[in-house]
Amino acid sequence: MLLADEQYVVQWLSQYGALPRSQVTRMLKKPPGTAEKILKNLRRRGQIEDISGGYYVGLDPMCKPDQRTILAVWVLLRFFDQVGPLDHYPAVYPSQLFFLKEDIGYEIVVLYEGEHSQLRLLQPQEDLKYIIVLPHISMAEGLRLPRAPCLFATVEFQGRDEPEVKFYQEVNNEHIS
Repeated sequence: MLLADEQYVVQWLSQYGALPRSQVTRMLKKPPGTAEKILKNLRRRGQIEDISGGYYVGLDPMCKPDQRTILAVWVLLRFFDQVGPLDHYPAVYPSQLFFLKEDIGYEIVVLYEGEHSQLRLLQPQEDLKYIIVLPHISMAEGLRLPRAPCLFATVEFQGRDEPEVKFYQEVNNEHIS
């Protein structure tokens, strides 16, 4: 029988595929040493595997990390103190991830260059907000937004393992952080 934290790790990896080790340890909300012990126990029991030399962890060695999902999880981590360990899961395309925060649903949509039209596929609902992750904030100018509250984000690694996540909102047709 797995402990609760171990069950969370297995659940997250079954939902999202392989994730960077640093994301999983942050999602556990434990001191780094404790989080590493949890991962080591799961690895020893054959529940998870190291991928790409241990940079990623997954349920099996053939798991392929999905970069859109990984970017969405970096954004989710900015809200993780206000989100329950199981109050997030994969969303319906073109969104990558859905989470609940204070009884409001958020969908994270990761767009790459030239993917402006994907926002037309969104199905806005009451009490649903979007976080649109862009490679750079200037890309927001050409977007046709859904009829729902939207927040923009960029995820900038700048040579680090853990990126800086910046949020922007639109005020008077200008994007401010």
